[in-house]
Amino acid sequence: MSVLEINTGKPVLPEESLQALHQSHLKRQKKRRLQVLSVQLALLVLFFAFWEIAGRLKWIDVLLFSYPSKVFAQIGRDMASGELWGHLGVTVGETAAGFVFGTLFGTLLAVLIWWSPFLSKVLDPYMVVFNSMPKVALGPIFIVMFGAGFLSITVTTLSITVIVTTLVVYNSFCEVDSNLIKVVQVFGGTRTQVFRKVILPASFPTIISTLKVNVGMAWVGVIVGEFLVAKMGLGYLIIYGFQVFNFTLVMSSLLIIAVVATGMYQLVVYAERKLLNHRR
Repeated sequence: MSVLEINTGKPVLPEESLQALHQSHLKRQKKRRLQVLSVQLALLVLFFAFWEIAGRLKWIDVLLFSYPSKVFAQIGRDMASGELWGHLGVTVGETAAGFVFGTLFGTLLAVLIWWSPFLSKVLDPYMVVFNSMPKVALGPIFIVMFGAGFLSITVTTLSITVIVTTLVVYNSFCEVDSNLIKVVQVFGGTRTQVFRKVILPASFPTIISTLKVNVGMAWVGVIVGEFLVAKMGLGYLIIYGFQVFNFTLVMSSLLIIAVVATGMYQLVVYAERKLLNHRR
């Protein structure tokens, strides 16, 4: 027979057929990913081609928008001279610090306010108000408090990432199925056991997804901080380019930010995939 019968009376495909179906599914997924990647690359090439043509034919203001060949030439010169690497290293270091500490502190704060319902009610309006405040306005205060340098820029980044992480993760804690919590409590589970056995596992995907959000938020915080105070970094290069009307330098800095931020995002996606597969 081509199928196996189990005690339910329903036919079940043999293991070979299941494996074949699984392989077919994986092939379809791989094909779809390649199709998506191909379209993404095609759109990117078309964008740069149109930008180049528009610049060459003066359809756009070259002084403001430059065009790709000039931008790539600027990047090449800065790389060859070694000037780019110092600015890039400073910005990436500040972004990594803001990303890691923002996610860590935000998650710990979410755990703290979940643990204490009283503290949650006390802090709730303050978190909402702080989240709505423009962080650019807080930048000068951080500069005065922590000095003009790495620390003030990192704190500016934390002011963005911590509160977002706290709100997202805490809401995830609160949305966990209450029936699951009651089951653990019925069997005598403590609040610590409820958190370890129910809340944290159920919120794990949200915590991982928050990492992806924090990549972009960390870059925003760092560039804002560098706009205000830095003497090194990609944000500084953008401000300097505006000051000397070198908009090719501005566009090259923006392009580098886009590339590095995409790379960081892909690293987080890779880590997410590995962690979720490990949990399965």
